[in-house]
Amino acid sequence: MKVLKILVISDEESVSLWDYFDKSKLEGIDLIISCGDLAPQYLSFLATFFSGPVLYVHGNHDECYLHTPPEGCICIDDQLYEYQGLRILGLGGSMRYRSGEFQYTQNQMKLRVLKLWLKIKRRKGFDLLVTHSPAKGLGDGDDLPHTGFDVFNYLLDKFSPRFFIHGHMHLNYGRSKRLSQYKKTIIVNAFDKFVIECPVKKVSL
Repeated sequence: MKVLKILVISDEESVSLWDYFDKSKLEGIDLIISCGDLAPQYLSFLATFFSGPVLYVHGNHDECYLHTPPEGCICIDDQLYEYQGLRILGLGGSMRYRSGEFQYTQNQMKLRVLKLWLKIKRRKGFDLLVTHSPAKGLGDGDDLPHTGFDVFNYLLDKFSPRFFIHGHMHLNYGRSKRLSQYKKTIIVNAFDKFVIECPVKKVSL
């Protein structure tokens, strides 16, 4: 079984990767995934030195992407993206708490999932759920901006992806964990940077 090494990033540009970059820090990495709220210049910088894809979903502070999208990167928001057999579902944004882009009510997020439903079923699910916000009650916050989406819980229950990767909850807040487990799914908070290894098996359609 093939194993992909994935660098996940979110919410805070890594000093190690940006200010003190060395190309050797990306050796062995197959894929980079951003969970949002990062400067587009940071993603473009990584894409310049990385030979594989740099994927991203939007965070609630990524309105600048509308006029300055990260160059050389692939937006997977509202997409079921496949890379070397790895099925990745992207759903960026946060709970709506003010006017602006990339914010959604619970019902709006459910509608986004509904629009992807046939594609998800055809692909027999997905291996990675990539979001900006966490799921409801799984590492989310008590305030409205940091409330998780309950449709994410449904997706985890229905499809049991290997990983659920999100951002939004800064680890330096002191109320979030880097890793946790929900049934068969490993939940990863991508704040700053973290590397996961994901086995990939071919899905028969």
